[in-house]
Amino acid sequence: MKIHVKTLARLEEVLAREIEEIGGQDIEIGKRIVSFEGSMKQVYRANYELRTAIRVLIPIQSFKARDERELYKNVGKIDWSEYMEVNQTFAIDSVVNNTPAFNHTKYAAFKAKDAIVDQFRDKFGRRPNVSVDQPDLRLNLHISNGQASIAVDSSGDSLHKRNYRTQTGPAPINEVLAAGLVMLSGWQGDTLFLDPMCGTGTILIEAASYAWNIPPQLHRKEFGFMKWPNFDRRLWKEIVEKANNKIKREGPIIMGSDKDFKSIRIAEEHIEAAGMEDKIQVQRKKFEKLVPPEGPGILIMNPPYDERLGIKDIGALYKMIGDQLKQNFAGYEAWIISSNMQAFKQVGLRPSKKIKLYNGPLECKYQRYEMYEGSKKKNQ
Repeated sequence: MKIHVKTLARLEEVLAREIEEIGGQDIEIGKRIVSFEGSMKQVYRANYELRTAIRVLIPIQSFKARDERELYKNVGKIDWSEYMEVNQTFAIDSVVNNTPAFNHTKYAAFKAKDAIVDQFRDKFGRRPNVSVDQPDLRLNLHISNGQASIAVDSSGDSLHKRNYRTQTGPAPINEVLAAGLVMLSGWQGDTLFLDPMCGTGTILIEAASYAWNIPPQLHRKEFGFMKWPNFDRRLWKEIVEKANNKIKREGPIIMGSDKDFKSIRIAEEHIEAAGMEDKIQVQRKKFEKLVPPEGPGILIMNPPYDERLGIKDIGALYKMIGDQLKQNFAGYEAWIISSNMQAFKQVGLRPSKKIKLYNGPLECKYQRYEMYEGSKKKNQ
């Protein structure tokens, strides 16, 4: 069957490689989505093992939906008793583009909900209820240029929720983006890993999870597919056991630091919640005072982007980052993500690679700086 996996913009190719590893066939890359052919085995594996996935969807049907009547009629043609029982709850997430009849995304979801509810009332004399927070069945409706597609959401809650984040600090990074940063860097878990502005620890935890081959949803107990009538408990148990058995016993040194005491305290909580106290070391330390272990190593950093975090001179901060890299990080490969292109110039180093990414709504650059031992010429 066809399976759609949603992701963040510019992580599609990373996700496609992950899908290939779990046995996906006929992989097609779209915008913030990767589609492939697979079975329920791949649906379960995608939810449990993919680091850059946000939702795993199974398309039900595509149809014309140029106005509300056409949407209502075509949603009503689907036999919804195949997907849920009348005593279960459901919810519809909808996205509408370039279809004037639906000037509000929620209006499309409302009309689709009416079609499902009316079908059950006509068949059984009763109607299922809507539950926005914890539905038994979550549906995804997408309408673009009058063409609609509706899919069942096998994930339930968004897959960026790994169940280790207990608190948020200022400007937290999404777990999926953090995993994407690690995987885009090309790091294979074979050298020291450092995040010297680690905040509440998300990049560190995703790096450790990747290096030790720990399934990203190890601590998650519920997925949307578990409430489906065809949920195969035996297959699910087999997939979880196989994935967990691949967890490595040894891994690299992973270190983090931050100047903020509260952030480090929260990072320690998150590391403990993720069960990684023996894999990640964190300390309170300003980056300008940090003396790292001898390379080779990789550094991934998500510094502040602007003044709203209390940074008076953002340019000076980025200049200090560049100075530190030049003076103390010989043998390291440094990756920095930021939306502040002017501040980036103050780093004073020539990036060897630039990748366009989005951190929430912010367009960012993810740049690599190679800190050679001695002169660059000498090392070529």
